[in-house]
Amino acid sequence: MKVLNNVITVFVIIIIAFIIIPLPTFFLDMMFILNITLSILILLMTMYVKNSLQFSVFPSMLLITTLFRLSLNISSTRLILRESGHAGQVISTFGTFVLGGNIVIGFIIFLIIVLVNFLVITKGAERVSEVSARFKLDAMPGKQMAIDADLSSGLISEEVALTRRNDIQREAEFYGAMDGATKFVKGDAIASIVITLINFLGGTIIGMVQGGQDFGTVLTTYTIATVGEGLVSQLPALLISTATGMIVTRAASDSSLSVDVARQFSSQPLVLLISGVAISFLCLIPGMPQLQILLVAGTMITLGIVLLRHARQTEQEQALAVAGAGPGAAVGAEVEDETAYYKNIDNIYGLLQIDLIEMEFGYSIIPLVDENSGSSFIDRLVTFRKQFAVEMGMVIPAVRLRDNGMLNPNQYVIKVKGEVVSEGEVLIDYYLALDPGNLTGTIDGIETIEPAYGIPSKWITTDKKELAEIYGYTVIDPLSVVVTHLSETIRKHAYEVLTRQDAIQLLESAKKADSALVDDVVPNLVSYSRLQKVLCALLKEGVPIRDMETILSTLSDYAATVRETEVLTEYVRQALKRTITRKWSDGGQIRVITLDSEVERVIANSINRNDQGSYLSMDPQTTQTIITKLLDSIKKVKAVINVPIILTSPVVRIYFSKLLEQFYPGAVVLSFSELNSDVQIQAVANITLEP
Repeated sequence: MKVLNNVITVFVIIIIAFIIIPLPTFFLDMMFILNITLSILILLMTMYVKNSLQFSVFPSMLLITTLFRLSLNISSTRLILRESGHAGQVISTFGTFVLGGNIVIGFIIFLIIVLVNFLVITKGAERVSEVSARFKLDAMPGKQMAIDADLSSGLISEEVALTRRNDIQREAEFYGAMDGATKFVKGDAIASIVITLINFLGGTIIGMVQGGQDFGTVLTTYTIATVGEGLVSQLPALLISTATGMIVTRAASDSSLSVDVARQFSSQPLVLLISGVAISFLCLIPGMPQLQILLVAGTMITLGIVLLRHARQTEQEQALAVAGAGPGAAVGAEVEDETAYYKNIDNIYGLLQIDLIEMEFGYSIIPLVDENSGSSFIDRLVTFRKQFAVEMGMVIPAVRLRDNGMLNPNQYVIKVKGEVVSEGEVLIDYYLALDPGNLTGTIDGIETIEPAYGIPSKWITTDKKELAEIYGYTVIDPLSVVVTHLSETIRKHAYEVLTRQDAIQLLESAKKADSALVDDVVPNLVSYSRLQKVLCALLKEGVPIRDMETILSTLSDYAATVRETEVLTEYVRQALKRTITRKWSDGGQIRVITLDSEVERVIANSINRNDQGSYLSMDPQTTQTIITKLLDSIKKVKAVINVPIILTSPVVRIYFSKLLEQFYPGAVVLSFSELNSDVQIQAVANITLEP
């Protein structure tokens, strides 16, 4: 097998040697036969492949076979001129057969073959290759976007997407190479004409001047040799040119060319029937060969009738199978097939797999997310994935989209790990008008609550859209409502969908910048499991994890001495102070709610520790007092700050954050150590224990 791996290399070296070394007639005859064999083999390959990528080596084979033919042309020319027109049995036989006793007719036939190859097949294949290469390259971005859309929607896996991308790249490279390779075929045709003229003229001169032969003998001898040599070269060239045109015009299919032709022609039996009838009218023209016409027309009509009857019989059998068996039979067959499938225990395990993120839609709003209906949902989702990756440093997994007949027609649900975490309803032919709080008028509509942020709003008809905007409403189309709701849900639950594999991929990406740091920290100091927990804890509180270098450096400093993952996460948060400050500040200023020193002291004194870690154990009365005052303060300052931010000392931040999560999950808890010194802190409220 290793010898076969180098056969092309050896073959190319031998071809180059043919140009220099004179060949005996026996060996030259064998090479001519091999050339014809290779041409037939390549032509048949192009007819039986299902798509061009199955014969991706064709451009290289085109170059090799062209070089092979040219080397044989040089070798045969050497023998023709040196041996007085005797260049082997193959050339002599071909020349005698084509000439048929008439030099003029034979030479004309040879010229016709050369011109057909050069002007028709080669020119056509060259143009098709050029256009195909241009269109394939122009279509690459669209195909890539389609793959990304299928991947985002969960229709294909990462492996399938990678395979499709590679196929697109290989296809573009193939047609690009074919655009250039067709020039070899064109050049070969021109070279054959020139070599033929050289053989004829050179042979005539040598025969008359050096050989002393008369003009008639020289003309006969060298015409046979010239035409024979040209035909031996042009026949493989014609086959290769045909193969070139065949493969560049071949569309992707699941079967060979012969099968496709038979299937597609037989699918329209009426066309065959009409064509046969039309041909039969030629018999009305005086002098036309009626027998031949009737044979062709009869064959077409007979074939059309047979195929037409077969098609109708097939339709009747299918109709009887559906109608005669009844609706229950089809269902029963489906159930039987499903039962047989799940008899294999291994197939049942497929039912246990769940998607990290999925959406289910009622039947009325399916067009809202269906690309075939012109929806841009997938494109919007891809844009959000890019935005989220840049903002948070995490790549959102594929979102599986499904229809669910059990839902209300206008309802949709969002699931994380197979469980519903959010739901909403949209009216596809309406607009959602949100009340920002400063309306100059009211408008009639269907009262509802915006699903992403819980803002009171109304569904209004299209004709009221402009009026609503004039009154100060924020008007949103149904698709934007769904996309926004999905985006906010993903932001909220990002920490749940960050898997161990995702953490490993983030490390692989970080290795490109600092491989030594990654290798030093993971898994030597921090296990993959612990790293995943730290990243999830950061995402849970909205802290971006894009700066992996800072995260890993902090873990390297504290992982050896800090046992608790939560405490280790606090050190990481403090190291990411610039990121946290940038995210939660506005114009170099941050508005916060602070805790009184007495409140923090009470919380700190309520921290208990055991073998499992630290936890907050505060009496219910004190807890209720703190939470009640905090919620009241949040309501009072809601007009000033959209997202309530509570500022605490580093000691109590993590414990107070866990406590507040139970009562107000949307709040942000920061510590003084997590803010840059240059940010201006403005306290809008202070929580105390005083009544």
